[in-house]
Amino acid sequence: MSKVGDEMQAVGMVVEFNPFHNGHAYYVQQAKKQTGADVAVAVMSGNFTQRGEPTIVDKWERTRAALANGVDLVVELPLYFACQPAHRFAAGALALLDQLQVPTVAFGAEHPQWDFKKFVRLAADFDQAALKQYNATYATQFNDQLAQQTGVSLKAPNDILAFAYNKAVLDHHYQMQLVPIQRVGSNYHDQVITGRIASASAIREAVDQHASFAEAVPGEMGAALRQLVSVPAWDDLYPLLRNQLIQAPLESLRQTYQMAEGLEFRLKAAAQQALGFDQFIHAIKTKRYTYAHLIRLCLYTTLQLTEEELAWHAAHPYIHILGFNRRGQEYLHQVKKQVNIPLFTKVSQQMRDHLYNVDYRAGKLYQTFTPVEQDLKHAPVIWQ
Repeated sequence: MSKVGDEMQAVGMVVEFNPFHNGHAYYVQQAKKQTGADVAVAVMSGNFTQRGEPTIVDKWERTRAALANGVDLVVELPLYFACQPAHRFAAGALALLDQLQVPTVAFGAEHPQWDFKKFVRLAADFDQAALKQYNATYATQFNDQLAQQTGVSLKAPNDILAFAYNKAVLDHHYQMQLVPIQRVGSNYHDQVITGRIASASAIREAVDQHASFAEAVPGEMGAALRQLVSVPAWDDLYPLLRNQLIQAPLESLRQTYQMAEGLEFRLKAAAQQALGFDQFIHAIKTKRYTYAHLIRLCLYTTLQLTEEELAWHAAHPYIHILGFNRRGQEYLHQVKKQVNIPLFTKVSQQMRDHLYNVDYRAGKLYQTFTPVEQDLKHAPVIWQ
């Protein structure tokens, strides 16, 4: 920690911690060590992931685990950035870290040695018309062009985000240094726990199957996971989505954020037949759209989010503090006068109905899985 009177230096990180595990604890420790930072500031997705899926435990439990294992300050990444493709997810998170005067951002990467800035510059010259063809997803076509230029394909999730962070820095002229950290242990999509550092996917699978997961997570997260009766999933939310799709007129569905190219017809027809979410999501899948895109669209539809509404919220960012320890509190005191967007620790009724409305609605939807009030007047986690 900096000496008394010195300014504290922060390292930022963009996270989901779904759930927080030993690999994340290593990442936090390395981020501080490699940058010499006094404070770790995490911008964390709320109760839904980038893919549009409910998190395994709520944002408050994940905040507690993070603060207990090296993070000093946790702020929420609003849903209109958190549940987006990588470039919007990254840009929204870095915008908040920029507001918080964070000079360095550390992130995990499968290939930290790659020159992601070079890839971003090359991508600026890609044939955009070709990328809009309908015979494959945008990601597939983008990777085809990148591979032709560099021999590299961005398929690993953290490498995709590494590209997105570098693009956001260049596009928005952020004065921040990006520090890639080598991912260690299991692969991102591994489904089996084989040691102390396991993938989040493997841990979620173990919890769902009532298998052992204790060795892969810190004690605080282990305690939260043991309280689960089942893993939150779209199977439980599907009745709400299905009812919305069946009852709402096509004209209304057409206003939903990202409901493009006649997807409202496809979703409405599938909802008439599919009794479960897996059947539904496979029925609406096309070569043009990834599963992640379609699951996000399911979330937007369930929340009845419109293009106009999301545009307004994206233009009115804020910083919602989820938790902090003493160092995090000191850092907030150091930078808060330089923050020029709303910063708050509790959601008031006025915020619920206006500035914070999208995340409030998402929190109410998440209460399908927990009795815990997610937002209104909820105090931040204070870790001693």
